[in-house]
Amino acid sequence: MTTLTLSSVSCRHGGLTAVSEVDLALAPGEHLAVTGTNGSGKSTLLRAVLGLHRDVTGRIEVYGEQARTQADWRRRRAEVAWIPQRQAAGRFPLLVGELLDSGRDGAHARRAATDLGVGELLDRPLSTLSGGQLQRAYLARALGQVAAGARLLLADEPTAALDFAGQEQVAAVLAALPVAVMVVTHDRVVAAACDRVAEMAAGRLREVR
Repeated sequence: MTTLTLSSVSCRHGGLTAVSEVDLALAPGEHLAVTGTNGSGKSTLLRAVLGLHRDVTGRIEVYGEQARTQADWRRRRAEVAWIPQRQAAGRFPLLVGELLDSGRDGAHARRAATDLGVGELLDRPLSTLSGGQLQRAYLARALGQVAAGARLLLADEPTAALDFAGQEQVAAVLAALPVAVMVVTHDRVVAAACDRVAEMAAGRLREVR
């Protein structure tokens, strides 16, 4: 059984087609990098998998199941590890430790935070972190979700705010994961660490490696 299956998936923003007739099968443990220019539909496609973009046609299956109800979508978002592109600092003063604990395995997420160099920031509000620190905190949370049983990790530009050493570190962490990974990235280091590379252009997805 595939971990993620997309069949003729299209997404619209009002009158604009952002994603057009995408077909994709991601096997357990397989890592896919999705590249492409800004505005090509990459982030919209990831968000559609989680039900965060709702003007969608086609079929999206995760772990062989299609979400149909609000409860299904909530369960999917709980069961899939997710690193958003624009990490939210939160309307309320959410602390790093609270973010990590929200990922279903707070103890593992806290250990991952230490390994990623943000373990001493647990009592810091997210709003006080640099972009790179915030990305590492969200990655640590996602690693806690994987430890809790998530078999799919979706990541949207997880290294955008990091220097080259940080990019290499995150690429190595993602490459070592035994679960399926779909990562949207402009980072050649991250793409090179993936089994497959596909490119989005004008809403269409084509495999290039």
